[in-house]
Amino acid sequence: MKNKKTTISDIAKALNLSPSAVSKALNRHPRISKTTREAVERVAAELQYEPNHLAAALRKGKSYLIGIIVPAIDINFFASVVKGIETVINQQGYNAIITQSDDLAEKEIRSIDALLNTQVDGIICSLANATKKFDHLDKIINKGVPLVLFDRTPGREDISTVVNDDYQGAVNATEHLIREGCRNIVHLAGPKEILPYRLRAKGYQDMLKKHQIAVRPELIIESGLSQLDGIKSTKEALKRCPEIDAVFAASDYAALGAIRELLEQGIKVPEEVAVIGFSNEGFGPFVEPSLSTVDQHGTQMGEWAAKLLLQQCDSKGKKLTQEKIVLPTDLIIRASSRRKK
Repeated sequence: MKNKKTTISDIAKALNLSPSAVSKALNRHPRISKTTREAVERVAAELQYEPNHLAAALRKGKSYLIGIIVPAIDINFFASVVKGIETVINQQGYNAIITQSDDLAEKEIRSIDALLNTQVDGIICSLANATKKFDHLDKIINKGVPLVLFDRTPGREDISTVVNDDYQGAVNATEHLIREGCRNIVHLAGPKEILPYRLRAKGYQDMLKKHQIAVRPELIIESGLSQLDGIKSTKEALKRCPEIDAVFAASDYAALGAIRELLEQGIKVPEEVAVIGFSNEGFGPFVEPSLSTVDQHGTQMGEWAAKLLLQQCDSKGKKLTQEKIVLPTDLIIRASSRRKK
Protein backbone atom coordinates (compact mmCIF):
# COMPACT_ATOMS: atom_id res chain seq x y z
CA MET A 1 0.00 0.00 0.00
CA LYS A 2 1.34 3.44 -0.96
CA ASN A 3 2.38 5.61 1.95
CA LYS A 4 0.49 8.84 2.58
CA LYS A 5 2.23 11.82 0.99
CA THR A 6 3.98 14.15 3.44
CA THR A 7 2.40 17.60 3.75
CA ILE A 8 3.56 20.96 5.06
CA SER A 9 1.36 20.34 8.10
CA ASP A 10 3.36 17.18 8.90
CA ILE A 11 6.60 19.17 8.86
CA ALA A 12 5.02 21.94 10.96
CA LYS A 13 3.83 19.41 13.55
CA ALA A 14 7.27 17.78 13.78
CA LEU A 15 8.93 21.15 14.46
CA ASN A 16 6.12 22.81 16.42
CA LEU A 17 5.86 25.55 13.80
CA SER A 18 2.92 27.00 11.91
CA PRO A 19 2.29 25.71 8.38
CA SER A 20 2.74 29.28 7.17
CA ALA A 21 6.25 29.46 8.68
CA VAL A 22 7.17 26.12 7.10
CA SER A 23 5.89 27.27 3.71
CA LYS A 24 7.96 30.45 3.89
CA ALA A 25 11.03 28.51 4.96
CA LEU A 26 10.67 26.11 2.03
CA ASN A 27 10.39 29.08 -0.30
CA ARG A 28 13.47 30.68 1.32
CA HIS A 29 11.57 33.78 2.40
CA PRO A 30 14.06 36.41 3.65
CA ARG A 31 12.15 36.93 6.93
CA ILE A 32 12.71 33.32 7.99
CA SER A 33 15.93 32.79 9.94
CA LYS A 34 18.67 30.57 8.59
CA THR A 35 18.33 28.25 11.62
CA THR A 36 14.60 27.74 11.05
CA ARG A 37 15.03 27.28 7.31
CA GLU A 38 17.72 24.64 7.78
CA ALA A 39 15.59 22.79 10.35
CA VAL A 40 12.60 22.79 8.01
CA GLU A 41 14.72 21.60 5.07
CA ARG A 42 16.23 18.81 7.19
CA VAL A 43 12.85 17.51 8.37
CA ALA A 44 11.38 17.88 4.88
CA ALA A 45 14.18 15.67 3.55
CA GLU A 46 13.71 13.13 6.36
CA LEU A 47 9.97 12.91 5.69
CA GLN A 48 10.55 12.85 1.90
CA TYR A 49 8.39 15.91 1.36
CA GLU A 50 7.68 16.72 -2.29
CA PRO A 51 6.19 20.17 -2.91
CA ASN A 52 3.27 20.56 -5.28
CA HIS A 53 3.95 23.99 -6.72
CA LEU A 54 0.98 23.96 -9.05
CA ALA A 55 -1.48 23.19 -6.26
CA ALA A 56 0.08 25.86 -4.09
CA ALA A 57 -0.15 28.41 -6.88
CA LEU A 58 -3.81 27.64 -7.49
CA ARG A 59 -4.53 27.84 -3.76
CA LYS A 60 -2.63 31.01 -2.93
CA GLY A 61 -2.63 32.78 -6.27
CA LYS A 62 1.16 33.01 -6.00
CA SER A 63 3.75 30.36 -6.79
CA TYR A 64 6.99 32.21 -6.00
CA LEU A 65 8.28 30.81 -9.29
CA ILE A 66 9.76 32.94 -12.06
CA GLY A 67 10.12 31.53 -15.57
CA ILE A 68 13.30 32.35 -17.48
CA ILE A 69 13.68 31.65 -21.21
CA VAL A 70 17.08 32.01 -22.86
CA PRO A 71 18.22 31.04 -26.36
CA ALA A 72 21.02 28.84 -24.96
CA ILE A 73 22.18 28.31 -21.40
CA ASP A 74 25.67 27.23 -22.48
CA ILE A 75 26.43 30.70 -23.87
CA ASN A 76 28.35 32.62 -21.22
CA PHE A 77 26.37 35.84 -21.69
CA PHE A 78 23.01 34.17 -21.06
CA ALA A 79 24.41 32.15 -18.15
CA SER A 80 25.60 35.39 -16.54
CA VAL A 81 22.17 36.98 -17.05
CA VAL A 82 20.52 34.00 -15.34
CA LYS A 83 22.98 34.35 -12.46
CA GLY A 84 22.00 38.00 -12.04
CA ILE A 85 18.29 37.18 -12.15
CA GLU A 86 18.57 34.40 -9.58
CA THR A 87 20.63 36.53 -7.22
CA VAL A 88 17.82 39.11 -7.04
CA ILE A 89 14.75 36.85 -7.02
CA ASN A 90 16.20 34.41 -4.47
CA GLN A 91 16.65 37.28 -2.03
CA GLN A 92 12.90 37.88 -2.26
CA GLY A 93 11.91 34.24 -1.76
CA TYR A 94 11.40 33.36 -5.44
CA ASN A 95 12.86 30.42 -7.36
CA ALA A 96 13.54 30.10 -11.07
CA ILE A 97 12.38 27.67 -13.74
CA ILE A 98 14.94 27.96 -16.54
CA THR A 99 14.23 26.84 -20.10
CA GLN A 100 16.14 27.31 -23.35
CA SER A 101 14.71 27.79 -26.81
CA ASP A 102 17.81 26.60 -28.72
CA ASP A 103 17.09 29.67 -30.89
CA LEU A 104 13.94 27.95 -32.20
CA ALA A 105 10.69 29.93 -32.32
CA GLU A 106 8.47 26.88 -31.84
CA LYS A 107 10.41 25.79 -28.76
CA GLU A 108 10.18 29.29 -27.33
CA ILE A 109 6.39 29.17 -27.77
CA ARG A 110 6.18 25.75 -26.07
CA SER A 111 8.28 27.01 -23.17
CA ILE A 112 5.94 29.94 -22.63
CA ASP A 113 2.90 27.64 -22.66
CA ALA A 114 4.58 25.32 -20.14
CA LEU A 115 5.51 28.18 -17.83
CA LEU A 116 2.00 29.64 -17.95
CA ASN A 117 0.54 26.20 -17.16
CA THR A 118 2.92 25.98 -14.19
CA GLN A 119 1.40 29.21 -12.84
CA VAL A 120 4.68 31.14 -12.70
CA ASP A 121 4.39 34.61 -11.18
CA GLY A 122 6.28 36.19 -14.06
CA ILE A 123 8.43 35.52 -17.13
CA ILE A 124 11.81 36.94 -18.15
CA CYS A 125 12.76 36.15 -21.74
CA SER A 126 15.34 36.79 -24.46
CA LEU A 127 13.95 35.98 -27.89
CA ALA A 128 15.23 33.27 -30.21
CA ASN A 129 16.94 34.45 -33.39
CA ALA A 130 14.33 32.49 -35.34
CA THR A 131 11.40 34.36 -33.77
CA LYS A 132 9.67 36.43 -36.44
CA LYS A 133 6.18 36.85 -34.91
CA PHE A 134 5.29 37.83 -31.38
CA ASP A 135 1.76 36.54 -30.72
CA HIS A 136 3.06 34.39 -27.86
CA LEU A 137 4.16 37.55 -26.05
CA ASP A 138 0.62 38.92 -26.36
CA LYS A 139 -0.62 35.72 -24.77
CA ILE A 140 1.46 36.42 -21.65
CA ILE A 141 0.30 40.03 -21.48
CA ASN A 142 -3.38 39.14 -22.01
CA LYS A 143 -3.21 36.68 -19.11
CA GLY A 144 -1.95 39.47 -16.86
CA VAL A 145 1.37 37.69 -16.19
CA PRO A 146 4.29 40.08 -15.61
CA LEU A 147 6.79 40.03 -18.48
CA VAL A 148 10.25 41.50 -18.97
CA LEU A 149 12.37 41.01 -22.09
CA PHE A 150 16.14 41.39 -22.12
CA ASP A 151 18.82 41.74 -24.79
CA ARG A 152 16.90 40.35 -27.77
CA THR A 153 13.61 42.22 -27.94
CA PRO A 154 11.22 43.28 -30.73
CA GLY A 155 11.40 46.91 -29.56
CA ARG A 156 7.77 47.14 -28.42
CA GLU A 157 6.70 49.96 -26.11
CA ASP A 158 4.14 47.84 -24.22
CA ILE A 159 6.74 45.51 -22.67
CA SER A 160 9.40 46.37 -20.09
CA THR A 161 12.90 45.70 -21.44
CA VAL A 162 16.52 45.68 -20.34
CA VAL A 163 18.96 46.13 -23.19
CA ASN A 164 22.48 47.27 -23.86
CA ASP A 165 23.37 50.40 -25.76
CA ASP A 166 23.80 48.21 -28.82
CA TYR A 167 24.04 51.19 -31.15
CA GLN A 168 26.95 52.77 -29.29
CA GLY A 169 28.62 49.40 -28.88
CA ALA A 170 28.56 48.94 -32.66
CA VAL A 171 29.76 52.51 -33.21
CA ASN A 172 32.74 51.91 -30.92
CA ALA A 173 33.61 48.58 -32.55
CA THR A 174 33.39 49.96 -36.10
CA GLU A 175 35.33 53.10 -35.25
CA HIS A 176 38.09 50.98 -33.71
CA LEU A 177 38.41 49.01 -36.96
CA ILE A 178 38.53 52.22 -38.99
CA ARG A 179 41.26 53.61 -36.73
CA GLU A 180 43.21 50.42 -37.35
CA GLY A 181 43.20 51.31 -41.05
CA CYS A 182 40.29 49.13 -42.22
CA ARG A 183 38.00 50.34 -45.01
CA ASN A 184 36.33 47.23 -46.46
CA ILE A 185 34.50 46.12 -43.32
CA VAL A 186 32.06 43.21 -43.43
CA HIS A 187 29.19 43.19 -40.94
CA LEU A 188 27.86 39.77 -39.94
CA ALA A 189 24.40 40.92 -38.86
CA GLY A 190 21.68 39.22 -36.87
CA PRO A 191 18.00 38.87 -37.84
CA LYS A 192 16.50 42.31 -38.52
CA GLU A 193 13.32 41.42 -36.60
CA ILE A 194 15.34 41.59 -33.36
CA LEU A 195 15.96 45.17 -32.20
CA PRO A 196 19.55 44.85 -30.88
CA TYR A 197 20.73 43.53 -34.24
CA ARG A 198 19.06 46.40 -36.07
CA LEU A 199 20.81 48.85 -33.75
CA ARG A 200 24.20 47.15 -34.21
CA ALA A 201 23.79 47.31 -37.98
CA LYS A 202 22.80 50.98 -37.79
CA GLY A 203 25.79 51.84 -35.60
CA TYR A 204 28.08 50.14 -38.12
CA GLN A 205 26.53 51.99 -41.08
CA ASP A 206 26.47 55.39 -39.36
CA MET A 207 30.15 55.12 -38.42
CA LEU A 208 31.10 54.26 -42.01
CA LYS A 209 29.18 57.31 -43.23
CA LYS A 210 30.84 59.52 -40.62
CA HIS A 211 34.24 58.53 -42.00
CA GLN A 212 33.03 58.89 -45.61
CA ILE A 213 33.26 55.18 -46.30
CA ALA A 214 30.60 53.81 -48.63
CA VAL A 215 27.99 51.50 -47.07
CA ARG A 216 28.00 48.46 -49.34
CA PRO A 217 24.91 46.23 -48.99
CA GLU A 218 26.88 43.22 -50.23
CA LEU A 219 29.10 43.49 -47.13
CA ILE A 220 26.14 43.20 -44.73
CA ILE A 221 25.30 39.51 -44.34
CA GLU A 222 22.36 38.49 -42.13
CA SER A 223 22.42 35.11 -40.37
CA GLY A 224 21.70 33.28 -37.12
CA LEU A 225 25.17 34.26 -35.79
CA SER A 226 26.31 30.80 -34.69
CA GLN A 227 29.93 29.75 -35.26
CA LEU A 228 28.82 27.80 -38.34
CA ASP A 229 26.96 30.88 -39.59
CA GLY A 230 30.16 32.88 -39.13
CA ILE A 231 32.09 30.40 -41.25
CA LYS A 232 29.48 30.39 -44.02
CA SER A 233 28.99 34.17 -44.00
CA THR A 234 32.73 34.89 -44.11
CA LYS A 235 33.15 32.47 -47.01
CA GLU A 236 30.33 34.33 -48.81
CA ALA A 237 31.85 37.73 -47.97
CA LEU A 238 35.20 36.73 -49.47
CA LYS A 239 33.45 35.66 -52.67
CA ARG A 240 31.62 38.97 -52.88
CA CYS A 241 34.60 41.14 -51.97
CA PRO A 242 38.05 39.43 -51.86
CA GLU A 243 39.63 42.69 -50.64
CA ILE A 244 37.81 42.77 -47.28
CA ASP A 245 40.09 43.89 -44.45
CA ALA A 246 37.83 43.57 -41.39
CA VAL A 247 34.86 41.67 -39.99
CA PHE A 248 32.52 43.12 -37.36
CA ALA A 249 30.26 40.30 -36.17
CA ALA A 250 27.14 40.90 -34.08
CA SER A 251 28.10 37.92 -31.89
CA ASP A 252 31.33 36.41 -30.61
CA TYR A 253 30.38 32.99 -31.96
CA ALA A 254 30.02 34.36 -35.50
CA ALA A 255 33.32 36.20 -35.03
CA LEU A 256 34.98 32.94 -33.99
CA GLY A 257 33.60 31.30 -37.13
CA ALA A 258 34.98 34.19 -39.18
CA ILE A 259 38.47 33.71 -37.71
CA ARG A 260 38.34 29.98 -38.42
CA GLU A 261 37.37 30.51 -42.06
CA LEU A 262 39.94 33.25 -42.62
CA LEU A 263 42.75 31.12 -41.21
CA GLU A 264 41.49 28.12 -43.20
CA GLN A 265 41.92 30.19 -46.36
CA GLY A 266 45.42 31.26 -45.37
CA ILE A 267 44.40 34.82 -44.49
CA LYS A 268 46.25 36.29 -41.52
CA VAL A 269 44.26 37.72 -38.60
CA PRO A 270 44.60 40.62 -37.87
CA GLU A 271 47.41 41.53 -40.31
CA GLU A 272 45.23 41.05 -43.40
CA VAL A 273 41.73 40.97 -41.90
CA ALA A 274 40.89 42.31 -38.43
CA VAL A 275 37.98 40.70 -36.53
CA ILE A 276 35.80 41.92 -33.67
CA GLY A 277 32.74 40.32 -32.07
CA PHE A 278 30.00 41.26 -29.62
CA SER A 279 29.08 39.98 -26.11
CA ASN A 280 32.46 39.06 -24.55
CA GLU A 281 32.02 35.30 -24.34
CA GLY A 282 34.33 33.39 -22.02
CA PHE A 283 36.41 31.85 -24.81
CA GLY A 284 37.48 35.25 -26.17
CA PRO A 285 40.81 35.61 -24.33
CA PHE A 286 41.82 32.01 -25.05
CA VAL A 287 41.37 31.62 -28.80
CA GLU A 288 44.25 32.40 -31.16
CA PRO A 289 44.34 35.27 -31.85
CA SER A 290 42.44 36.46 -28.78
CA LEU A 291 39.09 37.97 -29.75
CA SER A 292 38.28 41.68 -29.56
CA THR A 293 34.68 42.21 -28.52
CA VAL A 294 32.01 44.40 -26.93
CA ASP A 295 31.18 43.54 -23.32
CA GLN A 296 27.45 43.42 -22.50
CA HIS A 297 27.67 43.00 -18.70
CA GLY A 298 25.21 40.10 -18.48
CA THR A 299 25.00 39.84 -14.69
CA GLN A 300 23.99 43.47 -14.37
CA MET A 301 21.39 42.99 -17.11
CA GLY A 302 19.92 40.02 -15.23
CA GLU A 303 19.72 41.98 -11.98
CA TRP A 304 17.84 44.83 -13.66
CA ALA A 305 15.47 42.43 -15.44
CA ALA A 306 14.65 40.76 -12.11
CA LYS A 307 14.06 44.09 -10.38
CA LEU A 308 11.65 45.23 -13.09
CA LEU A 309 9.77 41.93 -12.96
CA LEU A 310 9.46 41.93 -9.16
CA GLN A 311 8.07 45.46 -9.32
CA GLN A 312 5.31 44.10 -11.53
CA CYS A 313 4.79 41.06 -9.30
CA ASP A 314 4.39 43.31 -6.25
CA SER A 315 2.09 45.82 -7.95
CA LYS A 316 -1.04 43.84 -6.92
CA GLY A 317 -2.77 44.43 -10.22
CA LYS A 318 -1.96 48.14 -10.36
CA LYS A 319 -1.04 49.14 -13.92
CA LEU A 320 2.61 50.16 -14.13
CA THR A 321 4.39 52.20 -16.79
CA GLN A 322 6.52 49.91 -18.91
CA GLU A 323 10.19 50.71 -18.42
CA LYS A 324 13.20 50.49 -20.69
CA ILE A 325 16.61 50.17 -19.08
CA VAL A 326 19.60 50.81 -21.37
CA LEU A 327 22.96 49.65 -20.02
CA PRO A 328 26.35 50.83 -21.34
CA THR A 329 28.75 48.53 -23.17
CA ASP A 330 32.56 48.42 -23.07
CA LEU A 331 34.92 47.87 -25.99
CA ILE A 332 37.55 45.21 -25.24
CA ILE A 333 40.48 45.32 -27.66
CA ARG A 334 42.50 42.12 -28.01
CA ALA A 335 44.83 40.68 -30.65
CA SER A 336 42.25 39.84 -33.37
CA SER A 337 41.70 43.50 -34.31
CA ARG A 338 44.96 45.16 -33.26
CA ARG A 339 46.73 45.82 -36.57
CA LYS A 340 48.76 48.84 -35.49
CA LYS A 341 51.63 48.06 -33.13
